[in-house]
Amino acid sequence: MRDNAMPRRRFLTAAGALGLAGAAGVVATSTACATTSSAAPQADPAMQHAAGLMTLIGSYTSASPAGRGLEVAIRNDAGVLEPSGVVDGVPDASFFAWSPDHKYLYVTNEVPEGTITAVDLSGHHPVVLGSQPTGGAGPTHLTVHPSGEFIFTANYTDGTVSVHRRNADGTIGESTDLVKHPGAEPHAHQVLVDPSKQWVVAVDLGADAVFVYAFDAATGKLTQHQHLELPTGTGPRHLAFNYDRAYLLAELKSEITVLDWDLDAGQFTPGQVVGTREPDASGENFPAEIAITRDAKFAYATNRGDNNIATFAITGEGLEFRGTTPVGGDWPRHFALDPEQTSLYVTNQRSGAITRLTRDAGSGALSPTQDVYECPSVAAVTFHG
Repeated sequence: MRDNAMPRRRFLTAAGALGLAGAAGVVATSTACATTSSAAPQADPAMQHAAGLMTLIGSYTSASPAGRGLEVAIRNDAGVLEPSGVVDGVPDASFFAWSPDHKYLYVTNEVPEGTITAVDLSGHHPVVLGSQPTGGAGPTHLTVHPSGEFIFTANYTDGTVSVHRRNADGTIGESTDLVKHPGAEPHAHQVLVDPSKQWVVAVDLGADAVFVYAFDAATGKLTQHQHLELPTGTGPRHLAFNYDRAYLLAELKSEITVLDWDLDAGQFTPGQVVGTREPDASGENFPAEIAITRDAKFAYATNRGDNNIATFAITGEGLEFRGTTPVGGDWPRHFALDPEQTSLYVTNQRSGAITRLTRDAGSGALSPTQDVYECPSVAAVTFHG
């Protein structure tokens, strides 16, 4: 969910809506760089044609201070994000998933009666194609099947996973399934498709479990195949696949469990457990996001509380902790590697800013920069590269 001032099992904030730009795209009049102002970016739509990488940013419109929902920035050649506009009709935008052809973006609207929104990015301006209810509450994560034919959504509040068909025109089709995780207080936090494209995996923070589902592409139905239980109080949040291995990040224990993954059998086997914090770290800490590099040599995870990113070398045995790097903000909820994988862009929810860390591809080391893009209650960032 959107915050973690207390353990995740004990709270849920409300949701709402805000926007400025309409289906035609972004709105008018130029403004100063968002590195110095938190006002909503209102730039000339011609910026969409400017050189640079389109960057999509999600934030909580119902939070205090209010975020802007879905906004567009342009990353220039120096790596700095410049404001380009706000897209109307995408409230509480908390996570993103791309279609296989990278022409359509799908967004979780983390509202009590959950919805997901489709956005067409095949032209020069974002166009909202519409939204569909998930059938669950508080969606926090979604993914598109590699075939492009289905969308899976994890609904945190009620611990459900929903399935929708995806239409050829990019719109969200009919709901084909809704499964609820067992347990007294399930909270599905992530859903993704494994590298073999055979299995659907859901990570549940409240149930302290990872669920593996067989998926029937003819009917769009999920059938539970494995229920991997973690120690009570682990609070698994997100995992990242590395072909026949996965790295499972625990929000409530500040640790990563290395899982062996049998692609044919659809079975996880837990192995090494490694911490995400420095040995002398103290106070509360709630890890949030984990990702591995394209060359599968390094893994990174955010620490909310310590406000840093942990770096790990990926080895044959598992993970080797290499230390942490300050993010330059408060409560790093999410981060994204740019397409060149030379920088990490970190969404610092409480300080309302995206900060940039440069990355050395050889050593995996991260270095802070002075680049800051202000965005109140920011949740997620992705690149249209």
